[in-house]
Amino acid sequence: MSDRRSDVVRAGYDRLGDRYVSWAALIEDDPRDRFVAELEARLEPGARTLDLGCGAGVPTASRLAERFTVLGVDVSNVQLERARREVLGATFVQGDIAELDFPDASFDAVVALYSLAHVPREAHPDLFGRIARWLPDGGLFLASLGASGEDDWLGEWLGVEMFFSSWDADTNRRLIRDAGFELARDEVVTMHEPGGPATFLWALASRRSDG
Repeated sequence: MSDRRSDVVRAGYDRLGDRYVSWAALIEDDPRDRFVAELEARLEPGARTLDLGCGAGVPTASRLAERFTVLGVDVSNVQLERARREVLGATFVQGDIAELDFPDASFDAVVALYSLAHVPREAHPDLFGRIARWLPDGGLFLASLGASGEDDWLGEWLGVEMFFSSWDADTNRRLIRDAGFELARDEVVTMHEPGGPATFLWALASRRSDG
């Protein structure tokens, strides 16, 4: 995503700074804790975990780092600066999710919460395939994804310019399966952001041995 869309996301989160964490703390009915707990229950202590779009490192990376080895990646250096201050037990690097690559079976789990909507949806099939390759057989992928589908959208969000893009829930399920995963749980959940309701597909999947 080395184009204006990536630049918009990077600049937007750089400008948001600490305001994003404060805004996110006001969300009601966020199912994050429930799904992260299910992921944790399926992992061994010390499991190698990748947090894609880790932001400021809270709450996901900080929670995972209590039990697992965590690498967090985000496009925003401002968000990463806070993550490095807040979460001393994890490693954080700057990177564009759409362009990342790692050796095969580098991680036991990959987490992408509220981040993939900032990746152009045409890049999702390839990204899901790379994520599958980064995992061993049985490795876990936890993601929150779009539920209604939205082609490229550029506009004002939380006072900054931002980019969003997503497929509908059924398409996301198919793309995850096509990438070599078996869905262990998928659930469409509506939560309440400060500006109104927002609906996501939450998916917990494991890499198939034939993936």
